Amino acid sequence: MATQVLIVGAGPTGLVLAIALARRGVSVRIIDKNSGPGLASRAMAVHARTLEFYRQLGFADVVINQGIRIEAIHLREHGEGIAALPLKDMGAGLSPYPFVLAYPQDDHERLLTAQLQAEGVAVEWNTELESFTQDEWGVRAVLDTAGERRACSAVYLCGCDGARSRVRESLKLEFTGGTYQHLYYVADVQTAGPPNQDLVAHLGANTFALMLPVRSRGMQRLIGILPDDAQSQPPTFETVRPVLEPLLGVTVEQVNWFSTYRVHHRVASRFRIDRCFLAGDAAHIHSPAGGQGMNTGIGDAINLAWKLAHVLQGRADAALLDTYEAERITFARKLVTTTDRAFQLIVSQGSGGQLLRNWLVPHVLPVLGGFAGARRTLFKTLSQIMLHYPDSALSAGRAGEVIGGDRLPWVPDNFTALQTLDWQLHVYGKPSPLLAAAAHALRLPLRAFPWSAAAEHAGLLEDAAYLVRPDMHIALALPRQEVDVLQELATRFQLRFSRDS
Repeated sequence: MATQVLIVGAGPTGLVLAIALARRGVSVRIIDKNSGPGLASRAMAVHARTLEFYRQLGFADVVINQGIRIEAIHLREHGEGIAALPLKDMGAGLSPYPFVLAYPQDDHERLLTAQLQAEGVAVEWNTELESFTQDEWGVRAVLDTAGERRACSAVYLCGCDGARSRVRESLKLEFTGGTYQHLYYVADVQTAGPPNQDLVAHLGANTFALMLPVRSRGMQRLIGILPDDAQSQPPTFETVRPVLEPLLGVTVEQVNWFSTYRVHHRVASRFRIDRCFLAGDAAHIHSPAGGQGMNTGIGDAINLAWKLAHVLQGRADAALLDTYEAERITFARKLVTTTDRAFQLIVSQGSGGQLLRNWLVPHVLPVLGGFAGARRTLFKTLSQIMLHYPDSALSAGRAGEVIGGDRLPWVPDNFTALQTLDWQLHVYGKPSPLLAAAAHALRLPLRAFPWSAAAEHAGLLEDAAYLVRPDMHIALALPRQEVDVLQELATRFQLRFSRDS
């Protein structure tokens, strides 16, 4: 079968995109210039929205079993504990995964590679994209594998190839933003004493250090800023040990590996040029604040996969692909701005940074942590379950507290139905005969859930209809089960809601 989508880059974004496409019967080829999954990978936090996507794909439980639920953040300054913020089940009632999971990116990539292999697709390692051209018929690429050049044709090309994206550079797209002045390190270490099970964070002027547990090896992942006096020479772990150990209150007994890197905050000017798309770090890179970068890239992949599959399989007009950039670039820009501001404040030497570290963090955060409402707000923000597309061409209507473009609110049992990876119509109450007839004519699965206190608490409206997209966002919120609005959307995008329609 001819390649329909060529994916460049086998990090989490590219791997999830490949899995989500392969599951939908799309012919995928995925290449990466590296020899295998990375070791010195930095992303550790897997948030609830990502786990919801993985549940839809069928492997959330595997990821959770390999990771560690972070039940508290312990904040330190000047080598002393200043506050503890409980995180256990802070999103209770909001998601089937009301926690933050620590799961290192290297383990994560190996699991995704195995999931993709189970779909019959192998990553082509040691293979680099040398060049490509595109026209109205498709994309023609030249690939280099150990010096051997080969041609590859595909209908679409997806650049998931990181901050130094060859795809983005070839498309001559701007990547505006900045680079933080500090040099960062990441290390995998064994510490003395009982293993730490929580997130330990040190905050300070021009310094920043995190420690998170790694279940697969019983190790700790350390991430931080190199001391200023260590940035002029080739650094090793011994360079940071004298500063790091007292900051985090640990003694390091063994070092598995150590690496340094620069951190940027940038967003590409476009996420799509004709048949070529950008996703993940190729499209946007973030500060470490909140552990948002990798999760955002995975969200890109989920958003793009179903749209590509629909167009390739003749289930939608090509105009559907325009909604990918429109939906994702708005969120990426907002996220880069907010994470940058938060991170700059955390490490700032100025009065704002001192106020945050000396007063707000030790005195206010623990108090807020005791309030369920504050913890829920924190969870909604970190977990990305608040991410929505209200201005999308696919979004319309309001029913209850839910508007078109929102993530489908979680009510126990309603997420199980989403594993079809396809469109469906939800009614929490009773569907009208007219709606049932319209859904049948459109070959749109209609799922009626009994009205409940949980549905009301989630912001849903009794007897309203919600058109749920394949990525678990609501396209239409129809308070009176308006059939004409449903039919108009289907006509506008030439949508076939069912694969067999």
